Amino acid sequence: MVELIAQADETGLAASGLACLDRCVPLFGDGVDEQVLRPLWANLADGTAWGGALAGVRRTLTAEGAGEGAAGPARPGGGEAAALARRMLAAVPAERTAGALRTWADGCSAAALQVHRLLDATDEGVAPLVAAELRRQIRVLELLGGSAPGGGLRQVLDVSTEGRRVLRAAISRRARSTP
Repeated sequence: MVELIAQADETGLAASGLACLDRCVPLFGDGVDEQVLRPLWANLADGTAWGGALAGVRRTLTAEGAGEGAAGPARPGGGEAAALARRMLAAVPAERTAGALRTWADGCSAAALQVHRLLDATDEGVAPLVAAELRRQIRVLELLGGSAPGGGLRQVLDVSTEGRRVLRAAISRRARSTP
């Protein structure tokens, strides 16, 4: 994973960090539109103004009712997982430079893995949610690095969407099992 991030170009780094954040969107609350990050995805595809799209996304995700997090502070790991997602959003660099994006992508990778650890705590080795998240992160970087057939932003978005659904299901499962 570290090697893939080190080799990624600016677009790969932006997509890697954005995909990690995208998979964590369910942590921003039930009322948040799953497509909230679309303006940033569109920017990666067409090179439009990253800063303007980022400002809009931040306004939407920090609006009233979107900041508490679907995992809920009363649920074990829920408040911490939501806080990690909010920090990932806060750390998105305003300018798409390779250095800033590399730092952000690396931090997002670690934060997303920690979110999955918190939501699937187990005493036995690597939790299934964590292992699946790691596979998704590697797949994203391989798709954009040219080492996977059919690579591109559309495929990366598909990987991210699937991961978001898995995380939403994990949050829902935790909510049902927590008194």
